[in-house]
Amino acid sequence: MNPDLSHFQSSAMAKLRSRSFWSHLSDTFLFFAAAFLALVLVWSFWSYFTPTPNFLPTFTYPSSNSKNNPVESGFGVNLKSDPKDPTFYDDPELSYSIEKPVKDWDGKRKEWLKHHPSFAAGAGERIVLVTGSQPKPCKNPVGDHLLLRLFKNKVDYCRIHGCDVFYNNLLLHPKMKSFWAKFPIVKAAMLAHPEAEWIWWVDSDALFTDMEFKLPLERYKNHNLVVNGWPELIYNKTSWTSLNAGVFLVRNCQWSMDLIRTWSNMGPVSEDYEKWGQIQRSMFKDKLFPESDDQSALIYLLYKEKDKYYDHIYLEKEFYFQGYWVDLIGVYDNTTERYLQMERKVARLRRRHAEKVSEQYAAFREEFLKETGKWKRPFITHFTGCEPCSGNHNQKYDGETCSKGMVKALNFADNQILRIYGFLHSDLLDSSTVTEVPFDYPNPTDGEGFS
Repeated sequence: MNPDLSHFQSSAMAKLRSRSFWSHLSDTFLFFAAAFLALVLVWSFWSYFTPTPNFLPTFTYPSSNSKNNPVESGFGVNLKSDPKDPTFYDDPELSYSIEKPVKDWDGKRKEWLKHHPSFAAGAGERIVLVTGSQPKPCKNPVGDHLLLRLFKNKVDYCRIHGCDVFYNNLLLHPKMKSFWAKFPIVKAAMLAHPEAEWIWWVDSDALFTDMEFKLPLERYKNHNLVVNGWPELIYNKTSWTSLNAGVFLVRNCQWSMDLIRTWSNMGPVSEDYEKWGQIQRSMFKDKLFPESDDQSALIYLLYKEKDKYYDHIYLEKEFYFQGYWVDLIGVYDNTTERYLQMERKVARLRRRHAEKVSEQYAAFREEFLKETGKWKRPFITHFTGCEPCSGNHNQKYDGETCSKGMVKALNFADNQILRIYGFLHSDLLDSSTVTEVPFDYPNPTDGEGFS
């Protein structure tokens, strides 16, 4: 074969094979590219018409048995740790009894908080609400139901504002009955709750009628006891009604321990109980009964030992720390309408929200409440003299008036909670029926949007 021809044929075959190889590679690439493009298009259409799956990470919470990661409560306090370091709880001489004093309570509390540092943050505003009722069932046929609703009211308030609640239905001292029964309970609560700065006693027949209002604790920073009262009635008229001891806020400190002991020693636990009744009756001309009572006892201490007690006790009269029910049940309807008028004008006050953020909406409302003055909801309504459990109401009240007034107050307060859950009592005297709250309630008159 001619070498030149052979070279030409070899060269031609090489070029042909080269072209065939690259042509084949190009076709393969185009095939896969087209296939990939088709897959992308299919996936895109599928994603568009199909809900996106949840790719968020799943969190694993620490085990309750974990020593390195102890479980904490929603308030950031460690409920799983109680160090072995000795505290006042390990002192065999410590007594919860109202008859035995507690010494150096401030130091004991401080030491306990040092061993439980997670409770130290926010301790200054921590409150334990204490209330209770008699050990036996009520004589009044509807008494136990009313007590249940009154307790539910307190639980509702504390759930919104982060207070702990202790309900007691036992006599912690056999002699300390009736209005004196609270003192052994309050002392025991102080010892049981060293993490709390305040113990808040609220009588069983008192209820919250402004579920949004929050105690102005900053106002009481230099005081150890807060009670509803009027100095002019104490020092100018020495009146038995110059304060009401059915609701009080007491600081968890040594001063308060000493006060409770002194205060209680005018009660049935004292050998001079009858004598104290005579002293109080001679001092307060408007006192209606001969027995020594807690209210007269506190007024006596303020009057006779003003230098010792007055600067430490805040007589709250700027709002209804506790208000007399006879003066208040007639204002609920008008107050409700005033609040609705406010909400019709301010859309953010109408906005539905989670119960856990209710305090934020209370703060919103406070900006506008300053303009309403006396139309603010009464904070606490106290049904003094109605005796819901025994039914032995004060003779100057009609029993039906007490009963209807209590139902009205309970439903007035309950509506403030029920609304968060989407319902309302349309009639404050009808506890059995509710209606669903429509969206954007109450309907604005001019249809404005969120402000």
